[in-house]
Amino acid sequence: MARLLVHGVPDTPQMWRPLLDALARLSDPAAPAAEIYTPAMPGFVEPAPADFPATMHAYADWLCDVVDRHYAESGPVDLVGHDWGALLALRVTHVRRDRLRSWALINGAFDPLYRGHAIARIWATRGLGELSTMILGARTTRLIMRLCDVPPDLARVEAAAVSPSMKRCIIQLYRSAGGLRDFGGWYDGLDALPRHGLVVWSDRDPFLPVDLAERVAARAGVPLHVERPASHWLPLTHPDMLAARLDRHWKTAPDPHAPGR
Repeated sequence: MARLLVHGVPDTPQMWRPLLDALARLSDPAAPAAEIYTPAMPGFVEPAPADFPATMHAYADWLCDVVDRHYAESGPVDLVGHDWGALLALRVTHVRRDRLRSWALINGAFDPLYRGHAIARIWATRGLGELSTMILGARTTRLIMRLCDVPPDLARVEAAAVSPSMKRCIIQLYRSAGGLRDFGGWYDGLDALPRHGLVVWSDRDPFLPVDLAERVAARAGVPLHVERPASHWLPLTHPDMLAARLDRHWKTAPDPHAPGR
């Protein structure tokens, strides 16, 4: 069995390190261990291929391919996403529901009532988006993360990964979603999600309000946990809490080989 943890924007798979350490502390040495993978979104560690459009549809197709590959190798997948990784996971959970054992969203979702945050709208605006990314470097990213309570050493590692390739992909990604205001046909999938899901959120997320989490969890009929007090980067600031929630979530997931599945 594979577990996929998908990072957000502007992040890299390094953001999962504290959570991976916390999950390792909870693991039972006598039990078979599931493999945990932290794929990098194209353009966020290595430069994206020249023909990769970096739209929300292209990234969803990329994640579908990742899920398909792990499903072929080891069966149903546990899918977890944070920030944009959660938005992509929400889409993939609908279109690849037969290949998932469970799904979880961490501070990331979309629905028709959510109209995006200020930075998303700036990145989606032609001219203004390009200008804003000129000042989106290690120092600015580190400051944003520190304001969201990320420890200095972890903020420094993540911020150092900001690159021209990442900036280009961020602009294209946010524009494809209208600054988080237009997910088009993706909204239809919100009414057909698998039942074994989980939504984990922060009470002080400056980008994504708690009422968005409440609506998505209620619509899907899955549990919602709101951590108080906490900000946007829960995997970096509250790894032990998150590990405990995910561990319980995975242990109660249905057996994919049970009759009727």
